[in-house]
Amino acid sequence: MIARNTICLWFDGTALDAATFYARTFPDSAVTAVHHAPADFPSGRQGDVLTVDFTVAGIPCIGLNGGPAFRHSEAFSFQIATDDQAETDRLWEAIVGNGGEESACGWCRDKWGLSWQITPRVLSEAVTSKDPAVARRAFEAMMTMRRIDVARIEAAVRG
Repeated sequence: MIARNTICLWFDGTALDAATFYARTFPDSAVTAVHHAPADFPSGRQGDVLTVDFTVAGIPCIGLNGGPAFRHSEAFSFQIATDDQAETDRLWEAIVGNGGEESACGWCRDKWGLSWQITPRVLSEAVTSKDPAVARRAFEAMMTMRRIDVARIEAAVRG
């Protein structure tokens, strides 16, 4: 059955590589189908991989090998909630260590240009705290980080 809402991500010939990496890296992720072009198209030939159906953390996606016309930007990102520092570190290292790059406040970008927010649940809970002082301390601590440091967030929560 085709999902009612699917995220379509544009790639320049690398949709299968990206989808395979995501499926290997994130829990509840898989490559579910690979579709080849039935004819030549502006950025490829008949038989090339045209689209890849996959899921990322349970979210249905289609990778479209549409060519070099469009690039990913930080205007779209996947936010992955993590349970602890070990999971945060594993996902961060998987993305950055595979040709990606660090950004600020728990954001990083993979080698295909897609942005990820690797966000420990403790951070999300802290910055949305009903106690404005807790939220402010956690937010200010986060603003000094690239990869989120769970212990520093927990210390900020405690004051």
